[in-house]
Amino acid sequence: MVNPENIDLPVDSKTHEHREEHMISAVTLRDIVIGMSDGLTVPFALAAGLSGAVSNTSLIIIAGLAEIAAGSIAMGLGGYLAGKTEVDHYNSELKREYEEVETVPEIEKQELRTFFSSLGLSNEIQNQAVEEVSRDKEKWVELMMKYELGLEKPDPKRAAQSAFNIGFSYVVGGLIPLCPYFFASNGIEGLKISTVITLVCLFIFGYFKSKFTGVNKIGGAFRVMMIGALAAGCAFAIARLIQGHY
Repeated sequence: MVNPENIDLPVDSKTHEHREEHMISAVTLRDIVIGMSDGLTVPFALAAGLSGAVSNTSLIIIAGLAEIAAGSIAMGLGGYLAGKTEVDHYNSELKREYEEVETVPEIEKQELRTFFSSLGLSNEIQNQAVEEVSRDKEKWVELMMKYELGLEKPDPKRAAQSAFNIGFSYVVGGLIPLCPYFFASNGIEGLKISTVITLVCLFIFGYFKSKFTGVNKIGGAFRVMMIGALAAGCAFAIARLIQGHY
């Protein structure tokens, strides 16, 4: 005789594991997209603007590296604060939910009945389910957090991981438009090479970003590339305009 437990439990376990891995990869991908998109665009625009005003590549490199350092720290700090805010919000709602279970249990039980009713359960099954769930306050509160408030328990390490992912992605993205200036003899030459390399990278980045987000891949790639080109073009034009008045 085949034991049904030997069939069902591993399937549930694998399903849960798959969902966890999918959620983690999606969040990590989001961090990389945030860091890389700004890292490719902002230093590129800065270098383009400086190229329109000065020919000394050393100055452009120093300013670019300073911007990458400051930008990666700022972006990483933003990711860290966002992660901490998510944890703090969850803990605040968790505390409030425990208080409500303690002080107004009948109201919370009615909310449970409403939830079970939305699943199409009969009144008898609803009452049985409510009584069963309410025996364990921890499971009760966990269910209310997830299905009433729509909150999943955040990973406490998430804030630090997000800060690193965003900051590191910003550095990687920022070095791409800056690298040609290390080998160019003047700012304009560096800008020409940087423009080709950066626009290609922006197109590739936009393509994969669009692929993962489900929008038109070619259209999304051109959109990301044109935003970077527009930012750099405006910075260069403004620098030349200002230079002409001094």
